[in-house]
Amino acid sequence: MAEVTENYDANKIQVLEGLEAVRKRPAMYIGDISAKGLHHLVYEVVDNSIDEALAGYAKNIEVTINKDNSITVVDDGRGIPVDMHEKEHKSALEVVLTVLHAGGKFDKGSYKVSGGLHGVGVSCVNALSTYLRAEVRRGGKVYAQEYSCGKPTSELTIVGESETTGTTITFKPDASIFTVTEYDYQTLANRLRDLAYLNSGITLTLTDMRNIDSEGNPFTETFYSTHGLREFVQYIDSNKESLINDVIHLSTERSGIPVEVAFTYNNTYNENIYSFVNNINTIEGGTHLTGFRRGLTMTLKKYADDNNMLKQAKVEIAAEDFREGLTAVISVKVMEPQFEGQTKTKLGNNEVMGAVQTAVSEALNIYLEENPSQARAIVKKVILAAQARQAARNARDKILRKSPLYSGGLPGKLADCSSRNADECEIFLVEGDSAGGTAKKGRNRQFQAILPLRGKILNVEKAMEHRILENEEIRNLFRALRVSIGTEEDPKAVNISKLAYHKIIIMTDADVDGSHIATLLMTFFFRRMRPIIENGYLYLATPPLYKCKCGKAEDYCWTDLQVQQFIESHPGKTTVSRYKGLGEMSDTELRDTTMSPEHRILKQVDISDAAEADRIFSMLMGEDVGPRRDFIEANATYANIDA
Repeated sequence: MAEVTENYDANKIQVLEGLEAVRKRPAMYIGDISAKGLHHLVYEVVDNSIDEALAGYAKNIEVTINKDNSITVVDDGRGIPVDMHEKEHKSALEVVLTVLHAGGKFDKGSYKVSGGLHGVGVSCVNALSTYLRAEVRRGGKVYAQEYSCGKPTSELTIVGESETTGTTITFKPDASIFTVTEYDYQTLANRLRDLAYLNSGITLTLTDMRNIDSEGNPFTETFYSTHGLREFVQYIDSNKESLINDVIHLSTERSGIPVEVAFTYNNTYNENIYSFVNNINTIEGGTHLTGFRRGLTMTLKKYADDNNMLKQAKVEIAAEDFREGLTAVISVKVMEPQFEGQTKTKLGNNEVMGAVQTAVSEALNIYLEENPSQARAIVKKVILAAQARQAARNARDKILRKSPLYSGGLPGKLADCSSRNADECEIFLVEGDSAGGTAKKGRNRQFQAILPLRGKILNVEKAMEHRILENEEIRNLFRALRVSIGTEEDPKAVNISKLAYHKIIIMTDADVDGSHIATLLMTFFFRRMRPIIENGYLYLATPPLYKCKCGKAEDYCWTDLQVQQFIESHPGKTTVSRYKGLGEMSDTELRDTTMSPEHRILKQVDISDAAEADRIFSMLMGEDVGPRRDFIEANATYANIDA
């Protein structure tokens, strides 16, 4: 045994003081240091302003993306206290900005409910910003203090007078910590839109100072909801054909728990339920979701039984049949939420289950009695869902008996990798045999697999279960990924426990057809293999659009701006070649630009806003042409259309 020469003593134990722990391990506090974590900083500051609104002290929240990608958040709340904190011997403002687990949300007298989980929000933002300035309008004065990397760089001083109250926070994320430092407007807009629906009566404004029109005005959107979740459900289902004309909406309080629920039915085969606790998206559900499902199922079943409506079904009705074509949003406000689950987004408070179940049952009972024609339409949908489920199960069993999904082993076109460690293995889903051949030559055989796909796969947005299972390309995907489907209870269930690759990369041509194929594949994963997206395993490759040459100098470019920069930085005649397809690239070019981990750009597919994702997929891939046409016309300026 080798001799250990280095002493392991008390001097080796590192104590991180103040906010140093946040800077040392930022992912522990904000999730990650990529785009998701970057945008989470904004949410933390906005959540503080929302807390003021929930407490009844704020009505307006303004978010600005500044030209340098710093962020400014302004609210008209009471303003963070600035008087001296007796225990910490510094101003309350400085305590809030520099001490973890410090804030008014721990005092039940200050906030009844809070969107933050642990009181680490704004102090984490401060720790992870090279610059932060806090301005507080309070008591007729304007107070200001500046910070860098979590430490004050100035004293708290009075800088003016004000007849209003509120807080302004401006911060610049630390580029040495975050791998992405450019804010995405649409990501922030989606979050503010959700917050407007979840908190009716509050005005949220988003301004992008990087996007100025010809008259010098920045692009601005305002989000405001009068009817809360009712409008949220209407927005989500705006691209779907409604089954009933109404959104069933309730806003009440049970056992001291504010409960708001809105739901309706459409003619799709999907169940879409979105749940929130104190404005936090509980993507893993929890007791509030269980309460909603129980209230819905028991009430509908009792109504159907009491009216002798299930006798015609001739099949056994399952709980899932009551939720086919359902779109619902559940929002509860809990004073002391208990979260569990892998991502700490599953509500565990048992008392919430009964509160939601009772509220939903009472409201739905009243609706069904007062709207018999709509009630019949819902029950008929339930019966059809049960019959379709049984027919799909029979068709699935027949298909799998005739041609078992895993008979013959892996797909013949799959060029598998040598490694069997899923954490390091990746598979490229490539458009066509030509590009597939190039990719096979350019790959690293140790950990990169290639599966060529023939043409456009089936649009699963509009397909029945058995049609999906009959499709050869989709069957090849299941087999190549080693994903199993279907259980006795749920024929649509997906099991990814034996998934062979933890990076599944869609690699298509950078043209219209390639974009269409990529969208079909993303629709497939979103609707049929969502756990793959939820676990962060799905990516999009980004092959270059151009190759620029000037003399011996050459470079690959992904945007027109990069082409222009190449031309400006290289005197002499420049040749610009446009790649229309992956097949035009040599295996070396494809490897160096798109496949090699050292040089490629991968975009991770994320559904942090599942409600918006559902709306977009319904619009792009559904039956209704009108909304899709409107979307294309509105975004045509940004499209890359090939001749």
